Amino acid sequence: MIETERLLLRPPVLDDFEACYALLSDPAVMSFIGGPMSREESWHRLLRYAGHWSLLGYGLFVIIEKESGRLLGQTGLADFHRGFGEMFDPYPEAAWITATAAHGRGIAAEAVGAAHAWIDANRPQTRTVCIINPNNTASVRLAGKLGYVPFGQVSYKSAEVTMFERIRP
Repeated sequence: MIETERLLLRPPVLDDFEACYALLSDPAVMSFIGGPMSREESWHRLLRYAGHWSLLGYGLFVIIEKESGRLLGQTGLADFHRGFGEMFDPYPEAAWITATAAHGRGIAAEAVGAAHAWIDANRPQTRTVCIINPNNTASVRLAGKLGYVPFGQVSYKSAEVTMFERIRP
């Protein structure tokens, strides 16, 4: 669906499951977002992400490296119904996660930037939100580059996270 210099971003398909499970079961990748997922949790997540596209017309993309064909992560915007209230829940929520093989290579910035350009061009909402563990300095830095600013704290899955908002330029 989206092509960048090094990446292809597309909605997930069933054949992505094993690569998604490898990503989501990696303790290093999942350290700031609740820890490694089981096969069952990874399966449910894949179905949830595919369902976003089917029911809402937007969702998370898988990030594919063009050169190798490897799945390097997931990014996009979704409606997760987190229960954080009117300042958060009605807005598309940005999310991103990348494999350790992608860390330090600018892959996340390239992919997340492309996903935001897509949502800006294809959805009417001018405000998007996200949550980030404040100890995840790489994600906090990336959110800032995208124009996100903090607007509050909330507890999610036994961790304090920062809520961020971005107003489309």
